[in-house]
Amino acid sequence: MTEVAPILRHVGDQAVVSMTKWGWPGNKGPVFNYVSEDRDFSKSDRVLIPTDGFYEFTAPQPGQKRKTRWKFTVPGEPVFWIAGIVKQDAFTMLTTAPGPDIAPYHDRQVVVLPAQRGREWLDLSRPAAEILTALPAGGLCVERDFPPPEPPGLFS
Repeated sequence: MTEVAPILRHVGDQAVVSMTKWGWPGNKGPVFNYVSEDRDFSKSDRVLIPTDGFYEFTAPQPGQKRKTRWKFTVPGEPVFWIAGIVKQDAFTMLTTAPGPDIAPYHDRQVVVLPAQRGREWLDLSRPAAEILTALPAGGLCVERDFPPPEPPGLFS
């Protein structure tokens, strides 16, 4: 079983939002992320996935058993897009090489599109290779989400 989430796509000349299953069937389970480099998406069902943040995980903090969870957001944008495609009535998020904000946390990253860049992906008004890239340094904010940061001490 996988999650269902909203996606935005062009249908004719209309922007349509639908609740769609996340992760199309694959040989080893649902495909949640799909490598974007060196692929032709011109005939793909391109979609935008709205979000207010996404997570990456690293080794547990000292004294913890669970992995450390890091939340990434786009500064000044309460909602942004992740580039995706639909196949077999399910969507997946596209990934690319990590940008400088993600590289310390993971060797891949989802393709983040600031609000104004979403239409470029839906229309392919620029080459996909120019659209499906990591943001420059400072394009993402990161904060440790788990375990929660220690509150400042009385004498710190």
